[in-house]
Amino acid sequence: MSDGTADSAQHSEQSEDPSVEFSLGGVQDGFIGCVPIALGVAGYGVVFGVLARQAGLSVAEAAFMSATVLAGAAQLIAIKLWETPIPVVAVIGTTFIVNLRYVLMGAALRPWFRQLSPLKAYGSVFFTADENWALTMGKLKSGSRQGAYLLGSGLAIWSFWIIATVIGAIAGDVIGEPSQYGLDFVLTAVFIAIAVGLWDGKSSLLPWTTAFGVAVLSAQYLPGRWYILLGGVVGSLVGVIRFDG
Repeated sequence: MSDGTADSAQHSEQSEDPSVEFSLGGVQDGFIGCVPIALGVAGYGVVFGVLARQAGLSVAEAAFMSATVLAGAAQLIAIKLWETPIPVVAVIGTTFIVNLRYVLMGAALRPWFRQLSPLKAYGSVFFTADENWALTMGKLKSGSRQGAYLLGSGLAIWSFWIIATVIGAIAGDVIGEPSQYGLDFVLTAVFIAIAVGLWDGKSSLLPWTTAFGVAVLSAQYLPGRWYILLGGVVGSLVGVIRFDG
């Protein structure tokens, strides 16, 4: 084998080597690199704060929810379902379905994160959002060894999300009814954006149509917000059955 061929083979092996390091520098790089995206995320963090206040949560409660949940779509759904008494099963079930994508996202990180200690790996994964996950995967696939990049970028989104929630919750008393500014459309807008990213062409048509049909029928004949949960469950089942078949 020539030296050039040997060098090429060695470079290939190194590029496919999923070994990572975990350092403060990686956290800093991730945080700084994600600030522009975190600013964008903060935009609908403000909206969540407004809607949370409208739903009856205090500023502290809204901030606590953002700090511990850190899932914009799930939080917006929970607020949409919020009423007295709180429909616990519907809220937990619906947000669980919405967040199932994080299982696949976590699995995609495994080739790199399996080498980290549980504290570093699971501590980083807690701060996973769609945006910083995509950034981190791009970095790792390009050959970066900064395993702490996910944590740093996640901390950027987390901190901006909490601050934006507080701003929105405080402003909620001043803004009044969100619908007069079109803010009540934010949940629909978020899920349209997610749906566009999840659309796989004709293979998605049957489960999506089924979910839509079940949701519409459930909304007509069942009280509360059960149509969201039922539509999601039945649509997912159809997708799984179709895929396995």
